[in-house]
Amino acid sequence: MSKIKVYSTPTCPYCHMVKQFLKDKKVEFEDLDVSINESAGIEMVQKSGQIGVPQIEINGKIIVGFDKEALEDELKKVN
Repeated sequence: MSKIKVYSTPTCPYCHMVKQFLKDKKVEFEDLDVSINESAGIEMVQKSGQIGVPQIEINGKIIVGFDKEALEDELKKVN
């Protein structure tokens, strides 16, 4: 499976929802806390042009926010 990155902050409820969704699906992902990891924050903005979290990268595609349908669609492509 491809590498999945979740750009998040600890105070964001939608970030927690995305991570729980991925855990429930038994999907491995890298959690990047942009509130303390400046380089991850810069990388996130360069890739998406946006500063809001959560942002999820799956196979190079960026999904902004907890968009369950978009997440499921991208996960189907990698399985």
